[in-house]
Amino acid sequence: MVAAIPLVAPTVHAAPLKEIATIAGVRDNPVVGYGLVVGLDNSGDQTTQAPFTGQSLRNMMSQLGITVPSGTNMQLKNVAAVMVTAELPPFASPGQKMDIVVSSVGNAKSLRGGTLLMTPLKGADGQVYALAQGNVLIGGAGASAAGSSVTVNQLAAGRVVDGATIERSVPLDLGSNGRITMELKQADFSTALDAMNAINRNFGRPVARALNSRTIELNSPVEKSAQVAFIAQVQNINVSQGAPSPKVVINQRTGSVVMNGTVTLSQAAVAHGNLSVVIDNNPIVAQPNAFAGGDTAVVPNADVTLQEEDGALQVINASAQLSEVVNALNALGATPTDLMSILQALKTSGALHAELDVI
Repeated sequence: MVAAIPLVAPTVHAAPLKEIATIAGVRDNPVVGYGLVVGLDNSGDQTTQAPFTGQSLRNMMSQLGITVPSGTNMQLKNVAAVMVTAELPPFASPGQKMDIVVSSVGNAKSLRGGTLLMTPLKGADGQVYALAQGNVLIGGAGASAAGSSVTVNQLAAGRVVDGATIERSVPLDLGSNGRITMELKQADFSTALDAMNAINRNFGRPVARALNSRTIELNSPVEKSAQVAFIAQVQNINVSQGAPSPKVVINQRTGSVVMNGTVTLSQAAVAHGNLSVVIDNNPIVAQPNAFAGGDTAVVPNADVTLQEEDGALQVINASAQLSEVVNALNALGATPTDLMSILQALKTSGALHAELDVI
C-alpha cells in the first residue's frame, strides 16, 4: 500500500547555486589498494581456501628481511587479505589525512580488533596517492560455539578514521585561462537560464553564458585569490528552481514505490488479478506382493492447481495532486508488487504522467 505524506503544492523556490551546481573538475577521486589485516582473534582467512593471503604474507616477510621457506604451510588464522578504498578529496595536499574503508576479500569471519598494515593506495593512473595504516573499527559483533552463531551487523568490513596519509595531490587546472565551467546537478534549461541571468545581474556585467541545459561557462579572474573570491560570490547567488520533473521510483528488490509531488494521473480503468500455479508432487510407492519377485517402484504423481483471483475493472479518476494519486492507487487494494505492474501498465497506456525509474 502506498502511504500518503502530507505535501503542499510544489512551488518555485530559490536556492544557492552551491546547492544545485558544481564546479567542473572539483570532485573526489577514488583510490584503492590491497593489504593485510593482522592481529585477528582466530577469525582470519583460511589459507587453504584463500592461498593469496599466505602468498601476500610471505612476500611482505621477504621485504622485511625474513625468509620463509617456500614449502612452509602457514596455517594462520589471525591474518586477512583486504581491499582498502577511499575518496581523495579535491585540492588535497600531501600530509593531509582521510578516512578509509577496509573490506575482506577472503573468507575471514571478522576483522574486529585487527590492524591494517601499511597499504599503498593507487588511482586510476596507477600512481600511489596515499598510504593507509591503522586499527580497523568494526560496527558489529559476533559469537559462535558448538555450531551455533550470533552476528550483529557486518563483521567483514570496517573503517579507519584518518587512516590514510595523502602523499600526492591530484593536479587541477582550475580556470587558468579565465574560463570556469559550472554544471547543474539536474539538467534543466529553465534553471540554466535563470542561473545565467542571476549571475549576470549580481555582477552587473555578462560574466556567465549558458551552453546547454546543464553547463554554464563563467568568465573569471586569472589571479588565484581573486578567482576564489569570484567562485564564492557565484556559489552564494540564489537561483529560482521550478518543480522537479514527475518521477516514480520502483525498487524491485525491496518492493518500494516512491513518487515525488508532481506525479499526476489521467482517468483510466484498471483490473488486476493474480494468477498462481501450484504443483504438488505426491509420489506413489508400488509395493509388490510377498514372494512375487518384483521390485519396489516409485511412480511420480503431480497435482497441478491453477488459481486466478477476481479482478473487476475499477475506474481511476484524474488526479492533479499527489494525495489524490495515492488515494486512487490505494483504492485498488493492490500489494506493492502488484502496484509495480499497475504503474508500468498505466505508464504504457499514457494515464501516468511521470517518468518510471526502476532500480
